[in-house]
Amino acid sequence: MGYYLEAVVAAEPLLRAAAAGLPSTRVVPVARGLALLPMSDALDEAIRTDDAPLAPFRMLPNGFDRTLAAWSEHGPVAYVEADIWGGTGEQAVAVWTRGALTLGPLVEATGSPISLALRRLGATPDGHVDEFDAVGLGRHRRTESWLTQDG
Repeated sequence: MGYYLEAVVAAEPLLRAAAAGLPSTRVVPVARGLALLPMSDALDEAIRTDDAPLAPFRMLPNGFDRTLAAWSEHGPVAYVEADIWGGTGEQAVAVWTRGALTLGPLVEATGSPISLALRRLGATPDGHVDEFDAVGLGRHRRTESWLTQDG
């Protein structure tokens, strides 16, 4: 079974306040005081600009990285992508802090860049396999599931 995720992750209060003015959004609480904003086609269409895309991301809307940098003035913000099937695939992450890109863009087919990004947001494994597991990002296997089911 595959795993596919495109989302913004940050502290829940920060993400709720930042996303309040965006159309077609859903902020989903996860563990460790964090929440995620799953990317949707409707959100992408509403926020995409004519700016150049931030490589290597495939689904980050053009220009949205500037928005994420602005949000990070209030706390660290991560953008994560994962596309894994049968144990192979890749993860891509970036983290902004105080308006600046502080991690990435980082792409790896081994290891867990998403756990590294979550660590930058303050998550710890605390008895779980890693930060990814501790935060509960394995609860749903597809981005669309985060949009339609209870987080």
